[in-house]
Amino acid sequence: MSTPVGPYTPILPAGQWRVASGQVGIVDGALVDDTLAGQLHQALANLKAVLASGGAELTDVIKTTVFLISMDDYAEMNAIYIDFFGDHRPARSAVAVAELPLGARVEIEAWAHLGDG
Repeated sequence: MSTPVGPYTPILPAGQWRVASGQVGIVDGALVDDTLAGQLHQALANLKAVLASGGAELTDVIKTTVFLISMDDYAEMNAIYIDFFGDHRPARSAVAVAELPLGARVEIEAWAHLGDG
């Protein structure tokens, strides 16, 4: 799991919920490259690791928010997102923003629910 780049906790429990902070495509505090694909693959790997550290799995994810610096990346993001989540389809929002930390092109956060109901 990557070290946070700001004053936040990567994942927090809230009862049966796990709230994962936004993840960007970093390893050892630096972006993996400048492509959407490279950064998103790493951001999703980081998200999976953060969820695991909180006792959650991808199938526990109920809601994600994807932040893009350009909606021109939307179709490519969707293809990578589908490959990552497989048949599991959490509720999702995708929004364009002016900037992201470290100059990232994409960031993803998630809410996961453990247990029944």
